[in-house]
Amino acid sequence: MSESTATPGARPVNPLLADEPGTRRLLLGNEAIVRGALEAGVNLVACYPGTPSSEVPDTFRRIGGGGRYRLEYSVNEKVAMEVGAGAALAGAMTLVTMKHVGVNVAADPLLTMTYTGLPGGLVLLSADDPGCHASQNEQDNRTYARFAGMPCFEPATAQEAKDMTRDALLLARELEQPVLLRTTTRVNHLRGAVEYGPLGQPAPIVPFERNPRRFVPVPAVARVRHAELVRHLGMARDKAEHSPWNTVRGEGRFGVIASGISRAYLSDALHQTGWADRVKVLDLGMTWPLPEDLLTDFLSQCDAVLVLEELEPLLENDVRALVQRKSLPVAVNGKGGALTIYGEYSTQTVTQALADLLGETARLPIACDPETALPVRPPNLCPGCSHRALYYAVRKVFGDDAVYSSDIGCYTLGLLPPLRMADFLFCMGSSVSAGSGFATASGKPTLAFIGDSTFFHSGITGLVNAVFNKHDLIVVVLDNGTTAMTGHQPNPGVIQEVLGNACVHLDIEAVVRGCGVADVVRVRPFNVKSTMKALSEMKERSGVRVIIAEEPCVLYARRTLKKPRNQVAYVAEQGPSVADCLEHLACPAFFRDDTGIHVDENLCGGCMVCLQVADTIKARKRSDA
Repeated sequence: MSESTATPGARPVNPLLADEPGTRRLLLGNEAIVRGALEAGVNLVACYPGTPSSEVPDTFRRIGGGGRYRLEYSVNEKVAMEVGAGAALAGAMTLVTMKHVGVNVAADPLLTMTYTGLPGGLVLLSADDPGCHASQNEQDNRTYARFAGMPCFEPATAQEAKDMTRDALLLARELEQPVLLRTTTRVNHLRGAVEYGPLGQPAPIVPFERNPRRFVPVPAVARVRHAELVRHLGMARDKAEHSPWNTVRGEGRFGVIASGISRAYLSDALHQTGWADRVKVLDLGMTWPLPEDLLTDFLSQCDAVLVLEELEPLLENDVRALVQRKSLPVAVNGKGGALTIYGEYSTQTVTQALADLLGETARLPIACDPETALPVRPPNLCPGCSHRALYYAVRKVFGDDAVYSSDIGCYTLGLLPPLRMADFLFCMGSSVSAGSGFATASGKPTLAFIGDSTFFHSGITGLVNAVFNKHDLIVVVLDNGTTAMTGHQPNPGVIQEVLGNACVHLDIEAVVRGCGVADVVRVRPFNVKSTMKALSEMKERSGVRVIIAEEPCVLYARRTLKKPRNQVAYVAEQGPSVADCLEHLACPAFFRDDTGIHVDENLCGGCMVCLQVADTIKARKRSDA
């Protein structure tokens, strides 16, 4: 995105901050969400980064805002939700962002703040991930809208991402109720033309009025507030009935009810097939509460309808229930055939479902020949990643005798051979707790791997539990100095020089010792010999032991810490040690051709772990001889 200036000689203003109504710009879906929040006048943004939501807070951070808002990278999603709730309670218009599984972490405060309401207005961005592009499940968080009692918006284009974010924040303030903005990976990461609205000024802070009978939900209060939540949902339903995001187009006795990104696939399918004049479409952008009057009127004009929604048949089941209650003579089609509860839809999928509805034959593109398709790229650690060095050392010391409890982060990519450093994984922060349980039940030596950001996210509580309950576990904190997998966002372990004056660095060793762990050691994974020595010593002990493996992410070291690559590995001569190094270390910088094994100098990170491994292999072979 290019930058513009307001006046000659003035400091450049990021285009997202330009007060230029009517201007059209090409924006990423997540950038459009930022612009929409700015147009609404957002006062505070709290987050925990996670794909596909990460670019939203990262963009707020990059553009600065000039004091228009406060941005906070919270230590986890529950904390982000609570910070946001407190700010909205104090009268600030608030946006809280996270990926879909993060809402599970934040669910405890979420399901209570919908009872109390929040005068300043709060929108929760839940970025869902159909297809598991970057996630351990593909849960459908529209369920949370129904479960918690939240109005729900589902954009399908960059323009809608901007406008719905604005409208969701304004509705949240008007109703004093949290609102869900539910996106998916395809919406977060698409690019599209976006027409700006007025930027305006930050929203005024709503004065806080003490009211314990509303904001302190002891049982007597909560019972009353539940009824208030239902009343507010009724008000939101009236909004949905007349929402500009819920519209009818087209003619015919065949109807299609579509929500989310499925609306975009439907538009493409109708355009490509020429069936637009045969189908009546109800586009639902504000999908909860259900606009029952609008739906009833639409259904009464159709002989058959097709419901398009990715993942769970939530809307389909609502439509079927409505048809039954109203005794409407309309056939409802949804999941089954081309439409499943798995993964993402596509234009081809929707075209096939339309063809089934209309009794036509779909002309679908010929599938790519598997022999000419691009090769699948397996998950892999970056060249020069310190996790690879640590994992190599662990495998040499423990091998298959130990069991490895993994966690969410770059280090999960060590699951494949030859490293094989992940035997099980549940969720963020689970490695320590789950590892404790596994070690107790199995009696096997267990190592729990956890990253620095994940340690602060939810690993500390597991560590406290392990100390308290006297578990026998080795915890390895993989401290690469940043939140690497989601884009190098700050966390409490980032060095103070990088954090600047906005945040305070917390020392992981001090935190670990403060939790009661006495057996703690720091290692530098690129020094393979000393790392293996520390691992061997920990192997002989019992109780809770913590190894802190400190080495900056290779990409972070270059981009942020400005550490140059001072050396590059190369293969001086072919031989068994080189082949063994490739087999056991499997660094992506290695490649093989007709002349042997070589190192790609463009990929090499300069860690020189391969040199240490090769020397060790040579020494062992000489000793064996």
